[in-house]
Amino acid sequence: MDTVTHHGRETAFVATAGERSEETICFVHGSGTSHTVWESQNSLSDRYDLVSLDLSGHGASDDVRADAGYATLSAYSDDLLAVVEETDATAVVGSSLGGAVTLHALLERSFEPDKVILTGTGARMGVLEDLLAWLESDFERAIEFLHEPDRLFHDPNPELLEASRDRMRACGRRTVARDFRTCHRFDVRSDLGEIDVPTLAVCGEYDQLTPPWYHEFLVDELPDGEYATIDDAAHLPMLERPDAFNETLDDFLELR
Repeated sequence: MDTVTHHGRETAFVATAGERSEETICFVHGSGTSHTVWESQNSLSDRYDLVSLDLSGHGASDDVRADAGYATLSAYSDDLLAVVEETDATAVVGSSLGGAVTLHALLERSFEPDKVILTGTGARMGVLEDLLAWLESDFERAIEFLHEPDRLFHDPNPELLEASRDRMRACGRRTVARDFRTCHRFDVRSDLGEIDVPTLAVCGEYDQLTPPWYHEFLVDELPDGEYATIDDAAHLPMLERPDAFNETLDDFLELR
């Protein structure tokens, strides 16, 4: 992995050179995972340069001292912007918390990528109070809750489920709890009109964590928003239905 140093810490990322360099896509993962959630997007490298990072405290990246909420979003935005600058990324794909990080960077920083794709993301992403409690007191129960049908996945194979559970355990309870509490406090519903970047909101058909109407609200409020559904998927369509997800991204990037 490569790293970039900023704000006294190192952020790790993986960069894959494609056959053409006009477009570089930077992928931002969600709560309790790492850059590995984007491995099924590697097939796009025949057309684009690809970059996927580990946010602070995830994967191979240094952690950061930050309270859940605005401070964590700001720190994670620093990670994203450092990698974007290092790699000259032109488009950003954010999943769930990664989408919130992307929206925060668009609203709070001088950040103007050519295109943005948000998946499993809302302008507000409230988290069930029971889940927040389990993340503090019973981490395994929280993990199992998230891996029940139509939350992270709709109908995954056992290997995909176990790999996802393992990623969350590797991330650790403290970081995962910080991630979800940050999502819970995120709310930019009144600010979306300020984002003048072509944006695609991609929703898994069965996603109960960030259901379709979350994405429809984004598209209604963004000045230049489009909507797409990935059939037979829930919150992580990039893993559950990678071919359909990749085709949707490719169509949006090509048309724009």
